[in-house]
Amino acid sequence: MGGTPSGLDDLVGRAGKWLGLSDAAPRRHTTAVVADRFDRITWRDTYHQSAALRDLSDELDARHDGTTDLLTDTFLAAYKVRPRLREQAEMDPSRLVNHQVVTSLTESPEFAELRRETAGDPYAAAMAVLAQAAALRRILEHSRDAREQAERARKAQREAEGAAAVVGEALRQAADRADEDGSVPAPAADAVHRAIEAADAAGAAARQAARAAAQALAAATPGLRAAARGAAAQAAEAAREEAALMRAWGVGAGALERMPFDRRARLAQRLRTGRLARWAELIGRFRQMADGERARRVENAAGELVGVTLGDDLSRVIPSELAGLGLPELRAVFAARYAAGELMLYDSQGEQTTGRGAVIACVDTSHSMYEAGPGGITREAWAKACALALLDQARHAGRDFVGILFSAADKLQVFRFPAALPADTARVLDFAETFLGGGTDYQRPLSAAGELLEEEFNDAARARGDIVMITDDDCGVTEEWMRGWNDTKHRLGFRVFGVALGAPRAAEDGSVLEALCDNLRSVEDLTDVHAAADLFRVI
Repeated sequence: MGGTPSGLDDLVGRAGKWLGLSDAAPRRHTTAVVADRFDRITWRDTYHQSAALRDLSDELDARHDGTTDLLTDTFLAAYKVRPRLREQAEMDPSRLVNHQVVTSLTESPEFAELRRETAGDPYAAAMAVLAQAAALRRILEHSRDAREQAERARKAQREAEGAAAVVGEALRQAADRADEDGSVPAPAADAVHRAIEAADAAGAAARQAARAAAQALAAATPGLRAAARGAAAQAAEAAREEAALMRAWGVGAGALERMPFDRRARLAQRLRTGRLARWAELIGRFRQMADGERARRVENAAGELVGVTLGDDLSRVIPSELAGLGLPELRAVFAARYAAGELMLYDSQGEQTTGRGAVIACVDTSHSMYEAGPGGITREAWAKACALALLDQARHAGRDFVGILFSAADKLQVFRFPAALPADTARVLDFAETFLGGGTDYQRPLSAAGELLEEEFNDAARARGDIVMITDDDCGVTEEWMRGWNDTKHRLGFRVFGVALGAPRAAEDGSVLEALCDNLRSVEDLTDVHAAADLFRVI
């Protein structure tokens, strides 16, 4: 400098490391998870459908930079079957903290568990993001210093790239003014020297900022890993709970995949907060029990089960007898009792004719059904769980199902689920959550059930329906009504099963319910879903 001409070759030599730096710089990404166009469309569509995601993004963006990218990465890591992360060198410096958070998430065993519920399911992946919201807030606060240092590094890197561009422009101008022998006028050469000195300073500042950002990130990493692991565990638990809740209520994976996002979110909210939400586990156990009994039922049995007797018919051996075969020392005893015709069998009477008409569950919803039994389970919860299992039973057999909720004579609601149509989940929930209150009257619900079976017989020539009466009370009926009821029952050939809850008067000898039912059982322990297992073998 100082007004002395310089050679162009010398200037190029000094500026060489800066030439083309901005053009040669690799593309820097702001998201850590590699995503194709379809992944990005899925995220964008899910983001627009979920008000909760947008609210979370707005909240975090107001306090931190780059949080929408973090939410995008968290979603894609949960959604993609095999998420792949970019190398750190490919990341924009300001997003290296996000990269570490997502790396910590994907490397945790808890996140592998989470992906079993969320992979390929945009809704479940979005719910996983929301379930991690509290943890993400803590992560962002914990990493504030690292993120600020990373932002300084990003700015310093851009300044260095800008300074490199100035060097290139100064050198271009110097080349334009150079003589034929390569001599550059002093002012132009001085401009190149100043640009190089500025670029050297900017480069040194960028390297220092990068080192500071790396140190801050290293200091924050152990905390990020722990927080990310906790977030993954929390999200996995939430995803499992929601999946179990859906299964308990009979909402299959196929139905969920076809369900619009908003509708699925409303359904999940209703299942979590509805009247019987706390009994989802009981409902699930009932359905599992019924499914197991269907697998064990014997077709073409000799008659309707009414008790236990002795004999050698292996098709009717009770489970406790069969359990003896599992113990080597009892097998000889089983063989001897079989030879003597002394095995305990389910007793039967009359001809067993598998029902083909509708399955009708008459569920008492009088005030007393709200009373809790063992385990805090209400009689209503047990009755509704049993009724929902009967709905499954009817659909498995291709039969119509009708749920009749009753209490006093002026309170009745009928819910019909034709076999030919899918069972609308909202309608199923309406049936399960409706509680009428009041007293108890048998005549109106049973008359309604008889009318429905007669309508079915007249319209579709289907007979042999099944009525299940679930109640905790006993009430009188008139002689005239009883005669009409017996005539209808004889004409249509339906069966009536009774379930008396809480050992009420309804289960006593000579009770009205006993007279109405072909088969009556009493259930005292409401934690026992197997108390009505025989229903699912004969209906």
